[in-house]
Amino acid sequence: MFIDKVKIYIKSGNGGNGSASLHTEKYVNNGGPDGGDGGKGGDVVFVATTAENTLNAFHYQKHFRAGDGQNGGRQRSFGKQGEDIVVKVPVGTVIKDSEGRIVCDMFADGQREVVLTGGKGGRGNWHFKTSRRQSPSFAEHGVKTQEYEVTLELKTIADVGLVGFPNVGKSTLLSVVSDAKPKIANYHFTTLSPNLGVVSAYDSTFVMADIPGLIEGASEGAGLGHSFLRHIERTRLLVHVLDISGSENRDPLADFELINNEIFTYAPALRQLPMIVVANKMDMPNAETNLQRFVDKYGEDYTVVPMMTLIHEGTEQLLNAIVHTLAQLPPLEPLSYTPVPLQREPDDSFDIDILQQDVFEVTGDLVEQLARKVNLDDYDSFAYFQKVLRNKGVISALRKAGAKDGSTVIVGDIEFEFVD
Repeated sequence: MFIDKVKIYIKSGNGGNGSASLHTEKYVNNGGPDGGDGGKGGDVVFVATTAENTLNAFHYQKHFRAGDGQNGGRQRSFGKQGEDIVVKVPVGTVIKDSEGRIVCDMFADGQREVVLTGGKGGRGNWHFKTSRRQSPSFAEHGVKTQEYEVTLELKTIADVGLVGFPNVGKSTLLSVVSDAKPKIANYHFTTLSPNLGVVSAYDSTFVMADIPGLIEGASEGAGLGHSFLRHIERTRLLVHVLDISGSENRDPLADFELINNEIFTYAPALRQLPMIVVANKMDMPNAETNLQRFVDKYGEDYTVVPMMTLIHEGTEQLLNAIVHTLAQLPPLEPLSYTPVPLQREPDDSFDIDILQQDVFEVTGDLVEQLARKVNLDDYDSFAYFQKVLRNKGVISALRKAGAKDGSTVIVGDIEFEFVD
């Protein structure tokens, strides 16, 4: 089983709650507030590694959650920070949000990306001490984080991509020029996943990938090809392998045009990639005739290398053409994109909604922040809540919206009568 696209769920750790402790010690009068801050929640960190080349591990584990921060303690004891969770993915994995926007491209081995940041720890009650409020008996709750769905897409990173119809000799060619040992058999769809091989030639080293499953309609989802076309996007050079003999009663020229059409329909930008054509199975009947037909039609546009992969004939000519072409091409680079963060930094924004006559609801980030600090059973806490509403302009906005004495105001889980 080869998995190169999967949905998983990630969640950073919640922040720990601040403590509302009051200092008590023998012979110490009026010790005052000494509640410590809660610990920050753990982050969700993705790390790219060459030790993995599939996303199969994510078939069995879908949920990844970082550790929560611990609560603060007395004597200004800070809560312990939650443990980060490290998610290892193959090099070339693209992480997308639920709407298909790119969060990050894990392009380089060892690359680390903090995709979700843990929730902030709540502040202890000593932060809320003022000249008029000497012993606040309330503290701040830690930020509660939410779970996100992300999609992991593996786009194989290789210098050279082998393309062509099934059973034309791509896997055999890869095994001849590299140390790869792909499964080889004389039937279609022997190769069910991209195979990678490292090729060393003329003091140069490059990675070659066998892209399986391309047939007519692959770009629209036919056969296996639609699952693997994304792996061609990461290549610098295409090597198109043809059964030039037409041994399966197919016209190699028609096959060439058909596969190219599928590739360029999937990603028009691939037209800009150089392509070398391997005319394989030159030892078969009709091979010479078909090769001449191909050269007459395409010889000025492509480098054509006649080969018999089974006996390694033409290998040196092909490797020389690949090395020469790669030397003139720029190195592989990450995708060009604008990162879309999963989390949004909260602010002091709010909205006033009129639910019905004389009933108003305050919504927005400000409400979520206040909910962490208000304890309705505590006088100091509620006084602090009212002060923030005034200072942030909520009371003025309610007046403008039509609130008057006796109107009902809802702020999160808090409901009170408006007093002008």
